[in-house]
Amino acid sequence: MTLRSIALFVLAAVLEIGGAWLVWQALREGRAWWFAALGVLALGCYGFVAAFQPDAAFGRVLAAYGGVFVAGSLLWGVLLDGYRPDRYDVLGAVVCLAGVGVIMYAPR
Repeated sequence: MTLRSIALFVLAAVLEIGGAWLVWQALREGRAWWFAALGVLALGCYGFVAAFQPDAAFGRVLAAYGGVFVAGSLLWGVLLDGYRPDRYDVLGAVVCLAGVGVIMYAPR
């Protein structure tokens, strides 16, 4: 169950961050209009993926996803935009992912 949840978080991050990046590329970097259209489609799909989390608590899932989004956004920037995070970026991402672990996977 935990591995399924983690996989859903990763897929949700790819869809949301990727969708936002595609819109950014269209509006800020002068790419074709269909980049934005694909981005909007990906952002819509993100909402469906998030709904498949095994935990039924919307607030918990979205709060935890926020930590995944932080770390995933930094990683996306490294891989696709040449962004070089500093040690505080990395530390912040680690703290966020630790929070995800506590929020989603601590015994209740």
